[in-house]
Amino acid sequence: LRTRVRPASSCAMLRLRSCWVLLSALTLGGSWRGVLCAANGGSDRNCTSNPPYLPPTVVNSTRQLQGLRLEMSALKIHAYIIPGTDAHLSEYIAPRDARRAWMTGFTGSAGTAVVTQTRAVLWTDSRYWVQAERQMDCNWELERDSSVMSIAQWLIQEVPPGQQIGFDPFLFSIDTFRAFHDHLAPANRVLKSIADNLVDKLWEGRPEIPPDNLTRLQDTFVERSWQQKVDEIRERMMENPYEPTAVLLSALDETAWLFNLRGNDIPYNPFFYSYTLLTLDNIWLFVHNRRVPEELREYLNASSPCQGPHCVQLPGYESVRQHLQSYVAQPDVRVWIGTEYTTQALFEIIAPEEKLLTSDYSPVLIAKAVKDETERHVLRRAHVRDAVAVIQLLYWLEKNVPGGQETELTAARFVENCRSNQALNKGSSFETISASGPNAALAHYSPTDETCRKLRVEEMYLIDSGGQYLDGTTDITRTLHWGTPTDFQKEAYTRVLMGNIEISRTVFPAGTRGINIEMLGRRALWEVGLNYGHGTGHGVGNYFGVHEWPVGFQSNNIPFQEGMFTSIEPGYYKENDFGIRIEDVAVVVPAKTKHGHGYLTFDTVSLVPYDRKLIDTSLLSPEQLRWLDSYYLKIRTTLGPVLKEQNLSEEFDWLMTNTEPFLSAAADASPGPSPSALVVMTGVLLLVVLR
Repeated sequence: LRTRVRPASSCAMLRLRSCWVLLSALTLGGSWRGVLCAANGGSDRNCTSNPPYLPPTVVNSTRQLQGLRLEMSALKIHAYIIPGTDAHLSEYIAPRDARRAWMTGFTGSAGTAVVTQTRAVLWTDSRYWVQAERQMDCNWELERDSSVMSIAQWLIQEVPPGQQIGFDPFLFSIDTFRAFHDHLAPANRVLKSIADNLVDKLWEGRPEIPPDNLTRLQDTFVERSWQQKVDEIRERMMENPYEPTAVLLSALDETAWLFNLRGNDIPYNPFFYSYTLLTLDNIWLFVHNRRVPEELREYLNASSPCQGPHCVQLPGYESVRQHLQSYVAQPDVRVWIGTEYTTQALFEIIAPEEKLLTSDYSPVLIAKAVKDETERHVLRRAHVRDAVAVIQLLYWLEKNVPGGQETELTAARFVENCRSNQALNKGSSFETISASGPNAALAHYSPTDETCRKLRVEEMYLIDSGGQYLDGTTDITRTLHWGTPTDFQKEAYTRVLMGNIEISRTVFPAGTRGINIEMLGRRALWEVGLNYGHGTGHGVGNYFGVHEWPVGFQSNNIPFQEGMFTSIEPGYYKENDFGIRIEDVAVVVPAKTKHGHGYLTFDTVSLVPYDRKLIDTSLLSPEQLRWLDSYYLKIRTTLGPVLKEQNLSEEFDWLMTNTEPFLSAAADASPGPSPSALVVMTGVLLLVVLR
């Protein structure tokens, strides 16, 4: 797994000249592709040659498949489905939950494996086809699809009528189970729920749960105590006309947010294995109790004797299913669940139907989506420190890439170490995407020692990275060119930037859904027949997940409200050539309008300039140029004093050069002080605020 490296003094001392091993066989990374660092032959498997060619990145799966098929035979299971998630339907999973990766060798974040007695098949989407061909041996077939319909149709062909198809209900969402059932049941194929995971029975040396104790957030970083949050959720329960008596929380960030707790179970995410059952009078927190020290028990009012509505009972993580079953057996109870993050294992025991209340998201996820004043303040503060680290990287790259020795990996390590020197840093918020030339054309590429590419002045370079801080989570992407970009590269980059600006500067009524704004990020690209195949933004947490639902620009995201944080990240990718993405994090704030009230807009909290060499200003409208100049002035006045305080004078000079206004005439005509003067004038105030 990924290892963080801290420099002896400063990140400027880091000069790694070779490709380092970034991932292990169980890393939960994205697609890879690129020029191999070592001369090890081809990079994709060839199962039709004699003998078959397997690249060194392949995992031998023969033993795993033999063991699984024996387990299936004992249970009279004709097929077994292996998803790539955990019992909380998390996007990022712990090494111990990477069952599909252990079985197949494929470590991509999306995909489903199915095993029968004679065949083994992986389904995944186009982001991961190349990766799958480089990680799976010839025991496995690759289906270039990811839909339940495709898997179900294959199962109907392979599984005789009346035969059973096994699955772990803790790894199936409610909607996934329904989709499989709706396809398979009419064809007389039977889904069999097996709560004891068959892969776990075979997995020798399966990683253990980390021994680390849970921790509580310092009061400096939170405005509401956990008791206040519990009362808030109970108020929402009482306001609900369907009168729920309990709320069941299954997503890991729900429980962590409710109790202001953090853990270390999931890479890049400060979460811990947990469930919560909250009623109007009782609280049951399901965790591994050995990891709750006495001071946390006192904090949670979990030490007996305790009476009252704010006493937390700790029945143990593994007892959630049994405890929920006992609660549902009582008369006149109704359990409220968010269907997006509740597994079939828990859903199937809440019966009869009148004891169930569903919504897409639980009341905790809805409440968590809007940051309070303290959360907004500290999250902004984290982005300032994070911007210092990214500017250190950009300056270092500009100075060192012409030497021809830096690679995608050394760049990734450099920014990670720069972040590690910033106050309150707790590591990366996701695996750094550091991609040069054709590697950047894969939106989810991350470098390894096999695939890393040297950075070249004649190629475009994309760096997508983020940090975890005790006061916030960051995520930022910049695309660079150190040589002479082509006219098409400049146009594509500028049109991506136009999409970012148009969303950032738009004004909209409160309650507008992100999906109704999303096209603004694509319009400039669409006008010339360009597009991108990923989402345009996602919510961001306060020392939480870097992808935080339910905020964002997709159809299943909730409407925007003041205090929500979201990324804005349009892009463009030319296969086998280059990739462009410009990503900022912004907070939803009130907008001043001439006639109306209740309107909102975005305030960008990421504070790193864009690559001037790639911007074709002739394509930008006067409004877009004014927004850009205003943003650059904000970067100067906010970040300049911080760079000075950290004795980063060369980076300060770089910042000033790269944030010169584009509308110089308008800037000269401004009655206010010059940008440099503003840096000096605001320096003292900002240093006080940002401490």
